[in-house]
Amino acid sequence: MSENKSAVTSLVVDTEASTVAGKKPASRSGGKKSGSQNRRKSRELVLKAVYRGMLNDSELSQVFRDMRDDPDYNKADEAYFKHLLQAVTENLAAIDGKIVSFIDRAIDELSPVEHAILRIAGCELMFDLTIPYRVIINEGVELAKVFGGTDGHKYINGVLDRFAADVREAEVKAARS
Repeated sequence: MSENKSAVTSLVVDTEASTVAGKKPASRSGGKKSGSQNRRKSRELVLKAVYRGMLNDSELSQVFRDMRDDPDYNKADEAYFKHLLQAVTENLAAIDGKIVSFIDRAIDELSPVEHAILRIAGCELMFDLTIPYRVIINEGVELAKVFGGTDGHKYINGVLDRFAADVREAEVKAARS
């Protein structure tokens, strides 16, 4: 894990690309709610952005601008999308360092989609204790069902289950007892 081991307690991000703010940004659609469907769309967009970043390097600000052209952008929780993409990007080394502990092959042998899903879910598990670990695992599995290979969701489930047991030990033990 990185030197800063504190968990994120607020997922509010300024409307500019990467400035964390203390208040909710004004939504482009008036009063957009940040329900689970909006967060799911946000995770899908982050998946697309992380995948793209794995294939070719781009500045984070450019990725934010490009993702606004995605048809799902208006359905997503914009603040959460920005926060999560920034968090994954800033913590790639720490996240990948944890992922290698739970996979059965070299990290560069993972499919890029599965690797991106593990990075996103790993980031949420490591740095955002406000989201229950079961929700994070479920969201990772759902992303793998939609975007991954035939049985990729099973692999993602197994890896994230071990990942969660390591970084959220007390929460996992409490849920299993």
